[in-house]
Amino acid sequence: MSAPRRLFLVRHGETDWNVAGRLQGRRDIPLNSLGRAQAARVGRVLAQLAGGVEGLHFVSSPLSRALETMRILRTTLELPASDFAHDPQLAELSFGQWEGMTWPEIRRRDARAVRTRELDPWSFVPPDGESYVMLSQRAGAAVDRVRGDAVVVTHGGVIRALLHAKAGMPAQDAALVPIRQGAIYVLEGGLFEVAD
Repeated sequence: MSAPRRLFLVRHGETDWNVAGRLQGRRDIPLNSLGRAQAARVGRVLAQLAGGVEGLHFVSSPLSRALETMRILRTTLELPASDFAHDPQLAELSFGQWEGMTWPEIRRRDARAVRTRELDPWSFVPPDGESYVMLSQRAGAAVDRVRGDAVVVTHGGVIRALLHAKAGMPAQDAALVPIRQGAIYVLEGGLFEVAD
């Protein structure tokens, strides 16, 4: 019997919008200097964690913060920086009209919607955005298309969705679990662990 495949899920490094607490969603925000350092560190940890990079597949969200994270970690692994796949289904949860705002700004502008979201964060759809239910379906399908062990550089919302879809974390817990930058979430055999 073959060993279950391993997915090494990596959240992109820090951006200035992360620091400011702004919802990025589909906005294409670049890494800051700490984010680039986090990406290099992930590459070093990944080399030890995976026991070598031979046979690993590499796929990224198409947003620049994820692409840059992948290029840096691949350079750290002494692999060609741009030789990896991109999958639009791994892009971050769309926050629609809320993108670019902080939670205090959203609460002032749309307090009723925020209260609705707090009651059911997994199913809530922001104005012109998408829910974690929707994200879980598209992100789950994206990783199902990847064969073998894989490094997936993506976003906090996508990792939350995959912890539910692929590791069985209850939806309400997955919607709220903090996803750290500079950490690797390893999914294997329906279980997950965090390495940093």
